Amino acid sequence: MTTTALITGAAKRLGQALAMRLAKRGWDIALHYGQSRADADQTASQIRDLGRRCELVQADLDDASQVRQLVAQAAGRIGPLSLLINSASVFEPSEFLQTEEDLFDRHFAVNFRTPFFLARDFARQCESGMIVNFVDANHTKSAQRYFAYMLSKKVLAEFTTMAAKTLAPGIRVNGICPGPILPPPGGTAQTLQNVADKVPMHRPGTIAEITAGLDYLLDNQYVTGQLLYIDGGQHIV
Repeated sequence: MTTTALITGAAKRLGQALAMRLAKRGWDIALHYGQSRADADQTASQIRDLGRRCELVQADLDDASQVRQLVAQAAGRIGPLSLLINSASVFEPSEFLQTEEDLFDRHFAVNFRTPFFLARDFARQCESGMIVNFVDANHTKSAQRYFAYMLSKKVLAEFTTMAAKTLAPGIRVNGICPGPILPPPGGTAQTLQNVADKVPMHRPGTIAEITAGLDYLLDNQYVTGQLLYIDGGQHIV
């Protein structure tokens, strides 16, 4: 049986790693990108070198009309989908009193509205499969400096469990909650280490540990409605 995945934000960083891991497992990939066409082309080339199909699908996830077409576009190019990974995310600092409507709307559009409607469209086109939402280990807290971002991830976490109940038994829905894995855009290795020093494991996580979490969710067919924390214990401190 052909296994085909749509991954948002898969041109670089964590999304790219997820796409490569799936390709190595024998999956064909519908690789979504926003503006990073050169990175998307490079990732697609690496996937094809593994002998897997890879089709690029471009969409601005801040634009509801483009999101509305994304699942159909991906399925039209690579065939029926059996996995949706909502990896793309917006992460911008803003405390509550400094949060303006455009920043709020951008975070909720990309971090929640897009996963919500992609999941809906995915469920409409397939009877079985899996959805994985990338949340954030810190969604259990109240990070004041990233107020809109964290609020959008809290809602995404709640949606994950609600959707799992609604779509069972045919479609499993789970979340992965990464901790400090990569430096934020513009950050350095020291930036990452400063965060990692505060978690119980006292080190950053690795991309391999995130992809191992994806492997677990793929392989264990009895897991749904779970939020898998891969964070060195960050969510408990």
